Amino acid sequence: QVQLVESGGGLVQAGGSLRLSCAASGRTFSNYVMAWFRQAPGKEREIVARIIGSGGYIDYADFVKGRFTISRDNAENTAYLQMNSLKPEDTAVYFCAAGRILDVSPLGYDYWGQGTQVTVSS
Repeated sequence: QVQLVESGGGLVQAGGSLRLSCAASGRTFSNYVMAWFRQAPGKEREIVARIIGSGGYIDYADFVKGRFTISRDNAENTAYLQMNSLKPEDTAVYFCAAGRILDVSPLGYDYWGQGTQVTVSS
């Protein structure tokens, strides 16, 4: 069992930055693929970025490439999402997720955080 708790969301102006954190319980954090998803009102949950257990493979959705950075600290059982050059269309609830497979679908992830709201004003 893995429990995930996100933090770091908030209100920011367009062009600003936020850093999201995802603290995980358990001693097998490094065995899990970690991903960040987001869900805007009326829209489906979509993947933002994912990182394998060793950190040796990372990929991003096209709409965040060059602006967001995913990372993890296995010693601290924490994953991060650094978000720069934020746009109003980035406004959403952001979720971290943990899973055993490298998947772009939410169905591929076994554990989820409660979500943190990110609001970008124009």
